[in-house]
Amino acid sequence: MRLPAAALFDMDGTLVETESLWYDSELEIMTSLGAPWGPEHQEALIGGPLEKAVAYMVRHAGGGHDHDDVMELLLATMERKLRTEQVHWRPGARELLAALEDAGVPCALVSASWRNLVDAVHDAVLHEVGHEVFATSVAGDEGERTKPFPDPYLLAASRLGVEPEHCVVLEDSHTGVASGRDSGALVVAVPSLVPIEPGRGVRVIDTLEGLTPEQLGAWSYEWSPRD
Repeated sequence: MRLPAAALFDMDGTLVETESLWYDSELEIMTSLGAPWGPEHQEALIGGPLEKAVAYMVRHAGGGHDHDDVMELLLATMERKLRTEQVHWRPGARELLAALEDAGVPCALVSASWRNLVDAVHDAVLHEVGHEVFATSVAGDEGERTKPFPDPYLLAASRLGVEPEHCVVLEDSHTGVASGRDSGALVVAVPSLVPIEPGRGVRVIDTLEGLTPEQLGAWSYEWSPRD
């Protein structure tokens, strides 16, 4: 059976539906800063990184606010919501993760979100599934560069002991797609809030529902042939 060497999952918008929680957190903070906030602003922040998002929020609030203070407030607000409100799976994500586990394909969680937020989602997934499903995880505040640079996916592949070009990256944003593509892996993109165009090394599908490890393996071998 031809299977990918590993499946590397983005978190927000791919594995779990957290975009509504991000929007609520951003809206809560921007309201406290006296600035309007709407879906068009959220779309500008899809995929991170967090530093860029906070810089955008500070500019939109008219300046005069400390970047680090807004960052700390955003992280604290989002973690509170992740740990007190239900975190929903993206359609088909839980089933695909279980099928990959049954097939013996190692999985990693690779996010531009910071470690405290990755841990909050990880704990929610662990509580619901009942056992560990990720061999490793990479957060956006670990390492010098996060998405859209390839470093997070390269680090995940290294930790798993596999070649990046033999992995499949599952993403939902332009930032994440660029990161996965430039790592050398095949990217399977499932757009959430913004459209994504297919291209070299990037397959675009509508949903993870019905997707199987075997299909990922077939695409992976087509992308990077090996014996």
